[in-house]
Order: sequence, then C-alpha cells, then structure tokens
Amino acid sequence: PTAKRADIVFPSTTPYEREDIARANMDEYLFAMPQLIAPLGEARNDYDIFAGLAARLGQGEAFTEGRDVEGWLRHLYAEFVEMSREDGIEMPDYDRLRDKNWVKLPIAGDEHAISPFEAFRADPAAAPLKTPSGKVEIFSERIAGFGYEDCPGHPTWMPPEEWLGSETRGEMLHLVSPQPGDKLHSQLEAALQDVEGARPERVLIHPQDAAARGVADGQIVEMVNARGACLARAEVSEDIRPGVVSLPTGAWLDGAPGAVSRTGNPNVLTRDIGTSRLGQGSSAHTTLVAVRPAG
Repeated sequence: PTAKRADIVFPSTTPYEREDIARANMDEYLFAMPQLIAPLGEARNDYDIFAGLAARLGQGEAFTEGRDVEGWLRHLYAEFVEMSREDGIEMPDYDRLRDKNWVKLPIAGDEHAISPFEAFRADPAAAPLKTPSGKVEIFSERIAGFGYEDCPGHPTWMPPEEWLGSETRGEMLHLVSPQPGDKLHSQLEAALQDVEGARPERVLIHPQDAAARGVADGQIVEMVNARGACLARAEVSEDIRPGVVSLPTGAWLDGAPGAVSRTGNPNVLTRDIGTSRLGQGSSAHTTLVAVRPAG
C-alpha cells in the first residue's frame, strides 16, 4: 500500500532472496540465513539499492567503505565474535557458521540471567535511573510542567471518547485491531489473496452479539461508524467477549477515500488522533462500530 503513494519504487528482496545473519536481542541462538532463491523480477538487496543511490550522489565509496554485502556480513560478524570473546564466549568463524547454519550461545540459565534495573536495585544512589530524579517517578514534575490537559504528571483514568461505558454507545461494539496471524502487518497480503482468493478480512464476533444482529458465521458484514465503513467476514466465536469485535490490521486499502473498504481495512474506522499531546501514539483501540449484515 505504501508503494501506491510513491513516485519511485525500488523493489527489494525478501529474506529468502538474500544472504544474512539473524539474532534477536537476548536470543540464545544466532542463525545464518542463506539465500534460497535468486531475486525475482527487478528486486535487489536493500544494501545494493542504497549503495546505488549513494553512487548516484557521488558518495558510493563513503557509503560502502569498499565492502559488498558479504564483506559487510563478514565484518559485522567479526566484530560480534570479538565482543563475544570479551564476554568469555567462543564463536565459530564466519565460514563455519555458514556451514552449520546456526550456533547456540551459552547465555541461558540462572548464571547468565539479566535482571532489569539490577544495578539500581542494588544501589540506587550509585546507579540512578535515566529520569530527572534518578528514581522511579510516579509523579513527573517535567510532564506536569507541560500543562497538557490530556496528559497530567501522574497516572490517571481519563474516559476515552469512544468506549463501551459511553452513555451514547447504543448498539455499537468496541473494535480492537490486533496484528494478523497470517501476515506481517500488510506484507504478503497479495500473496495470501492469490492462495485464498480475494475476500474480506475476518472479524471475530461473540455469538450473543451475532444473534442480536442477525449475523451468521461466514457471512459478509458491514462495519460502520461516522468515519467510514468496511466489509468483513464474520467469524462467530466464544473466543471474544460480548460487546467486542476484533478485526486484524493488514488488509490493503482499496477504493477512493470515503469509499467502503471491501478488503476489511480497520483504518477507515479508527480515529486519526494521537493518544495525547505528549505521546502522539496510536489510539486505534478506542473505536466503536456498528456491525450489520451486508446487503
């Protein structure tokens, strides 16, 4: 969907089309990720794309430092090997890692466990936190000083503009929009539709709410509020509480602005407003919608 708004698109490779090394923070396994297939179409490695752009700007050597993709992988892995050695951990060299594909790091177990804020807990004066007071702050003078009505200097309950406790709720249901289980955000949505066929995203609804609205399992429903409307496939289930519906994110937005999203994109229903003047986080989970059979 982002590419639809771009003037220039540089198609990049997926993890299956390039060499890499992977490890999550605090993960005890490090994996070599061999290239499985050649890049499809005009796709290129992200690094090669940016190296090419740097070259066009006359900064190619400054960006690459004379290394290609494999050169950087070897260089970064060598730095990791040295850091591990300083911690008393011996790592295989790059080629042996590639041969085995993975290595288990001896960082699990009680003897390697890391306790958050351990130093602060042991000696708060010697190891203060990165707060103005150096302590755990239940009240923040700095935040209070901003004078934001929607974000005072202490934790407080502030009723959302849309929620089940609202006196004007009527028959509306509370919408939550979790991450999808069959794709990463909106990535690979097109591939999923190639396999399953083009159809709206599933919305989870409790049997009690479905019966009250004449909605059957598998039926196409319309979800609507003052901001927009979308279609979805009803999945009637006890796995969700009454009064709440769950429509995952990720469906590609279709049609013109203001049109009904036939793919089931919850963004047409949620408010485009930050959580507060301070945080400006996503407020997508404070949304009320009406659900009815489409027709």
